[in-house]
This record gives sequence, C-alpha cells and structure tokens, in this order.
Amino acid sequence: MANYYDIDDILVEEEFVPVVFHKAVNGVKIDESTERGNVEQGSKAGLPFWLAHELHLRQAVSMGVPACFNQKTRMEIQADARSVDLRSRCPFFYEFGCKLAPLCDKSIGLLLSYAFRTRYKDVLHKAHTTAYASAFKFLSILTKEETYLYDAAQSSMAAVKKWRIGGPRFQRASILGRKRKPAD
Repeated sequence: MANYYDIDDILVEEEFVPVVFHKAVNGVKIDESTERGNVEQGSKAGLPFWLAHELHLRQAVSMGVPACFNQKTRMEIQADARSVDLRSRCPFFYEFGCKLAPLCDKSIGLLLSYAFRTRYKDVLHKAHTTAYASAFKFLSILTKEETYLYDAAQSSMAAVKKWRIGGPRFQRASILGRKRKPAD
C-alpha cells in the first residue's frame, strides 16, 4: 500500500507480460481478434502486469517471461552488461524483474543481480568523472533506477566539492557554547 500513489510503481505495473489462459473467460475482449468477447482456454495474450498478476493469483493464467528478460537479453548482459541498452527493453528493468521473478522465473533474480553488480561501478564512475552534458549517450541506456543512482552520485559529488571549497570544516555544537550553572 506504500506505493499506491507512486507514479514509478504504476508505470512498472503497466509493463506487458505474455500469458496463457488456463480457463475460458466470457465477456472479456482482450484484443480486436476476439469478436464475441470470449477468450478460450489455451489462448495466448499480452496483459499488463497488474492484470496478469491478479489472474495468476486466481490460477486463471500462467505468466511467461517478457522479452526484456528473454534469452537474447541474458546473453547480451553476460557478454557485456555495461553496453546493453536496458532502458529500451524496460525502463524499470530491476523493479519489474523483482516483481516478476517469484511469479514466473526465479532465474530472473540472478540476472538482475549480475546486471546491477556489473553496471553499478560504471554508473558511479561516470557520475564522478563525466560532465553531465557529455554523458547524454551513456544516460540514454540506463534504466530509471540507474538514472536515480547516477543523479544521487552526482549530487553527492557536488556536495563534497562544495564542502571542500568553502565554509568551516567543523562547526561548534550550540550546546558547547553554554555556560554551566555553578554547583551549590
């Protein structure tokens, strides 16, 4: 319930997931190919995660692995995770993967861990050494989570530079300036 109004969480839940229906469903129009508004058992469709998740919990569908976590993406990440454009595959790659892994493929968790560990150092290194204007190409392949990490690293670096340049290194605590009352 904490993420109820979080726009990022809402966008994550809108990502499409392939499903296979275990039960026939009447009165539902998934796409234009279903003329009568019926979905037959064994039909395949792509549904937003929020809907696929609810239907999965009711054992009406089984979820498949979306294209952003398919074998091709896994091979590219294993070859060189730092150069893979994860944003074009799924802007919320890590958060979506964390929600999806327990429901359809637990190996997604290993993929997420490997991709994040490999890309983490590169994101921080570029945040500390590259000017924002020249980092545009690099930023265009980062997921939303990695972009937040990049921005946080840049912000902390700016704060350290500001601290080094000006102002006193230590500030006297206000309580230290007070005089004690004499003991009776």
